[in-house]
Amino acid sequence: MNVIIDFSIFPMDKGESVSAYASRAVKVIKASGLAYHIGPMGTAIEGQWDEVIGVIGRCLEDLQMDCDRLYMTMKVDYRKNGEPGRIAKKVKTVEKKSA
Repeated sequence: MNVIIDFSIFPMDKGESVSAYASRAVKVIKASGLAYHIGPMGTAIEGQWDEVIGVIGRCLEDLQMDCDRLYMTMKVDYRKNGEPGRIAKKVKTVEKKSA
């Protein structure tokens, strides 16, 4: 089952700027080896359901170490016969049509 999960996670108890915490989540994502795309309000990760949910769980575990309150959102795009590489294909298609 191929999914793209677009999610964001950040602490609510660490002040106005949370980029240091978001970058920790991105390090976890990079280490996973899964395809991902960083956006201004979240990160999309592509892979099999269990793999992607596992990565998101590791992001949560990492931030739980020193954050008392976390906020997370997730949007899921499941495609039964989805081929790998859908993140890049989706972006290219929209860019081509908007040119």
